[in-house]
Amino acid sequence: MVEYAIQADGLTKSYGALTAVDHVDMRVPDGGIFGLLGPNGAGKTTIIKVLTGLSDITSGEASVAGFNVRTEPMRVKERIGWVAAEVILDDDFTAWENLWLQAKLQRLTDWKPRALELLRYFNLEDRRKDKVQTYSTGMRKKLEIALALLHQPRVIFMDEPTIGLDPGTRRMLWELITGVNREYGITILLTSHYIEEADALCGQISIIDHGKFVASGAPSELKSRVKADFIELETTEAVDEARLKAIPGVSEVRSQGKAWILRVASAEEVLPRIFQSLKTDGIRRINVEKPSLETVFLDLTGKRIDQAGSEIRDYRKFYASVRRARG
Repeated sequence: MVEYAIQADGLTKSYGALTAVDHVDMRVPDGGIFGLLGPNGAGKTTIIKVLTGLSDITSGEASVAGFNVRTEPMRVKERIGWVAAEVILDDDFTAWENLWLQAKLQRLTDWKPRALELLRYFNLEDRRKDKVQTYSTGMRKKLEIALALLHQPRVIFMDEPTIGLDPGTRRMLWELITGVNREYGITILLTSHYIEEADALCGQISIIDHGKFVASGAPSELKSRVKADFIELETTEAVDEARLKAIPGVSEVRSQGKAWILRVASAEEVLPRIFQSLKTDGIRRINVEKPSLETVFLDLTGKRIDQAGSEIRDYRKFYASVRRARG
């Protein structure tokens, strides 16, 4: 058995002067769920395209299911499945006809027993003769994953699989992804810009920003790196920075527009002191960020994942100073 289902060393993809993926190293254990977490445009989809042979490697090496992506692309493609961000099905075909078409494309012969097994697993057997255009969004996602599993791949790439879904359907798909991983033992590489999704599904995560991995590890390991809480504070009256710094438990203070960002050892201990100190000034808004993948992303990139690339709430300099203070 291959120790790593996906392995990359110095993986780089450039488009002219633009480097979309910048010297990425990856180790994805066989049989796990691995997450690429980052904002839109960070390079997540480009990594999938390179690893699946849909885009040439500029430099570096990569292997999937034990085969070299650069020199053995067809062997790689025989062993992988791909679920795109948008559902790619023929709406005028039935579920069974979509599976038939997939079997033709994969040059499968004895595919019918496998197709029936997948339809039963995804609770679609009773609807197999209905056209896909009559399916709900959740049913369409189920069928698309069934198509990806038809040829019994070793690895499935899922590129933003829950984007645009309502919360209920998203949760259903989370259960489906963990079930497929558990039932079939297939390695899943999942890209997402949803913090809670990566936290809920992935055993290992790499945070990517501007084509580079800025951190990798288990969600709990990454969260343990942030040994502080962050309090965002906005008041109705002007507050002197020195006054905030004098509050016991506040280690860093930075102004951010009309708000202040405070780094504290424990929000539970510091919040009552803030209320006591600022009771005459009026607190318009207060927000607490506990250690989470969100604060990890903030700490590493200086911005929130859903606002990366925006200057609306750019914390880069503040968090850089925090890291320097930690030594």
